[in-house]
Amino acid sequence: MTDGFRHIERARKIQSIAQIGLEYASDPYDRERYEELRAISAQMMAEASELPAECWLEIFEHETGYATPKVDVRGAVFRDGQILLSREASDGCWSLPGGWADVNDPPSKAIEREMQEETGYDVRCIKLAAVLDRDLHYHADCRPFHSYKLMFLCKIVGKSGVLDHDILDARFFPVDALPPLSLQRTLPMHIERLYRHYCDPALPTEFD
Repeated sequence: MTDGFRHIERARKIQSIAQIGLEYASDPYDRERYEELRAISAQMMAEASELPAECWLEIFEHETGYATPKVDVRGAVFRDGQILLSREASDGCWSLPGGWADVNDPPSKAIEREMQEETGYDVRCIKLAAVLDRDLHYHADCRPFHSYKLMFLCKIVGKSGVLDHDILDARFFPVDALPPLSLQRTLPMHIERLYRHYCDPALPTEFD
């Protein structure tokens, strides 16, 4: 783990303490101290990124309640040695379909919805292959929040043909000839791990 990433981890920890404190503190002096901690965390994130402290502070001020990791769901459909990927409008690269889980969605329904929106296929979730701590696989990433990645195997059960506005295309690629990946969302090791589970359904769910 690099010194830069430890700096980001400390900043996020301070932010989480401030957020939780502001949720439960009623004493005005305590609230003032937690607001000061939040400002310190914003300054620390600014030191590790190109965003000014004011932007980080605005991001943190929108977070309320008890601070917990966010949940990113990703799904894989394999067919004849190929994997279904979505092309992201934001960078023109390809990723496993998925995104943040919505409130009130069970995990399996969250990925089924994301797959439909980002590939045009209706799918059914068949296996949770892995639960990964994003920080353990992205060591130089200046992100404000800690997150878990839930990686599912799915199978196609229908097709709607409608893609979400932030997806340019969806198609199958050979697992040994992948296109440029949107690495902030999907790493080659994610696809390799999911393909192992597809080839051997008896493999147990992996987790960090």
